[in-house]
Amino acid sequence: MDDDTCPEVIARRKLDFNGADNEIEPHDSSNVEELPIDLTLASSEERVPKINMEFDTEDAAYNFYNEYAKEIGFSIRRHTVHTDINGRILDIVFCCERQGQRKIDKRDVIYKSKRPITRTNSGAMMKINGTYGAKYKIVHFVVEHKGHNLVSPEKSHIIVTHVQASQADDLDCLGITPRASFALMSKQAGSREKVGFIFEDYKNYLHSKRTMQIKFGDTGGVLEYLQKRQLDDPKKNYVIQVDEDDLIANILWIDAQMKTDYACFGDVISFDTTHRKNKGRPFSLFVGVNHHRQTTIFGAALLYDETASTFIWLFDTFAIAMSGKIPQTVLTDQDAAMAKALATQWLGAYHRLCIWHIYQNAATHLSSVFAKFTNFFKDFRSCIYDYEEEEDFQKAWHGMLEKYGLQTNEWLGRLFTIREKWALVYGRQTFCADMTTTQRSESIHNVLKKYVNYKHNLLQFFSHFDRLINDRRYEESKAGFRTSRSTPVATFPVQILKHASSIYTHEVFELFQDELHKAYDAKVVLCGESEEIYEYEITLLGKQRSHKVFNHSYQYDVDPSHLRESHQSGMSMMQLLQGHLSSIQGME
Repeated sequence: MDDDTCPEVIARRKLDFNGADNEIEPHDSSNVEELPIDLTLASSEERVPKINMEFDTEDAAYNFYNEYAKEIGFSIRRHTVHTDINGRILDIVFCCERQGQRKIDKRDVIYKSKRPITRTNSGAMMKINGTYGAKYKIVHFVVEHKGHNLVSPEKSHIIVTHVQASQADDLDCLGITPRASFALMSKQAGSREKVGFIFEDYKNYLHSKRTMQIKFGDTGGVLEYLQKRQLDDPKKNYVIQVDEDDLIANILWIDAQMKTDYACFGDVISFDTTHRKNKGRPFSLFVGVNHHRQTTIFGAALLYDETASTFIWLFDTFAIAMSGKIPQTVLTDQDAAMAKALATQWLGAYHRLCIWHIYQNAATHLSSVFAKFTNFFKDFRSCIYDYEEEEDFQKAWHGMLEKYGLQTNEWLGRLFTIREKWALVYGRQTFCADMTTTQRSESIHNVLKKYVNYKHNLLQFFSHFDRLINDRRYEESKAGFRTSRSTPVATFPVQILKHASSIYTHEVFELFQDELHKAYDAKVVLCGESEEIYEYEITLLGKQRSHKVFNHSYQYDVDPSHLRESHQSGMSMMQLLQGHLSSIQGME
């Protein structure tokens, strides 16, 4: 393969913008002026290329010549490359950026403007050969430049190939804007002149890099990204569903830490979707709460739509990835497609509706009622929270409808048919991890907006979402470090609090201590006994409504699953005894 047929190689690490160019041609001294180069401009002899000088890699040779060019005052690019049948590099030519000549313009002679001429057949070049064992050796080096002046040292920072791509890429991956990134690099270097490039070239470099990603395609880029992440983390799973045309429809990804978190904290999950602006595709998160009462992410999905069939695929795939475990309780909004998928796929899960969404929908459908009756909200809220017996709840509900003349209201009628999913009277025995709304999902979606925006393509979206995951885990690590290095202080000295402070995280201890305070402030009355069963009536301080609790000897009327403790995760928050049970314990 000769030089005339070899394609040009695009630089991988330094900024390289070059249009059509020609091969290195013999110098014609009659047409161009040969400019002598003062090699003393280089800081030392070691920085001047020499025949037979060796490099471990092709990139090392490029960087060496690039540093030399910067000191002398010109810009370089990769010109030609020859490889063997296995793709191993045989030789490469690095040349002055002004090498070559502009080809004849075949357009109409009448056009608005012409680009300035930048190619002058400079001739300066360095050629390395890779056939000398494992190293690359300089085999040809031309010092002289023809047809152009060199750049003075004080202006060398404007030369485009001197952009430090590694730092530029790192700042871009962190989501920092180009202007802020350039300002940071300027401050680190001491001034704009010392950065090594100008702001316009930095923006062009980022644009060029993103253009290459777009050429590869959103789908191809995402697949390559996920495959690379799976190589880094073999336990990371990504599952892709394709449509009838073999195009990507849905993507679910879960890593090893998400699986561990779900095994410890996945008894209750909140599931919600949000839409990427200008893209239209729903983005979904499975989230829960950990032993520091922080929101934790169990999995993420990019969906094609929000139909029942899509959610059926998603819930099935998620359960398979989590070794078949399904949550005890799932919190969602009032989406009919989600409800259908959960009813058919996760039969053992208790589906609860987000109370906040119910309030929002009530404000929409009953706006005239809220405006006309100031006490309606209080009565509506009472039906949701205040009743412990189903008979009392239904009596209060129908009384509310009659009081405000809403017996024929269709929306309230539909809401009543699914009352088991939102009225607390039907969920008091259901483990919900102190969650009654999808607020954690809403909150994490709002946090996500700080990491991604509508301008990001899919590949950038995935990359920045990984930053969010890493930041959340760092916050968990900080909370864990705090727990390991300190012990919470009890507000009053009782043995149960001393024990709790030694086994609970700070956040869970505060929750337990609050329940214990309620227990000591509660009024407890023994109402009756039958053999070994005792009936108590408990009234919390400041509350008018009392609660009935039945105690069978020393065993409390509590679901045993609520008393489990995990020494690995500290999930004691999810198994805290209610304050009224603590009151009974104190009486015995």
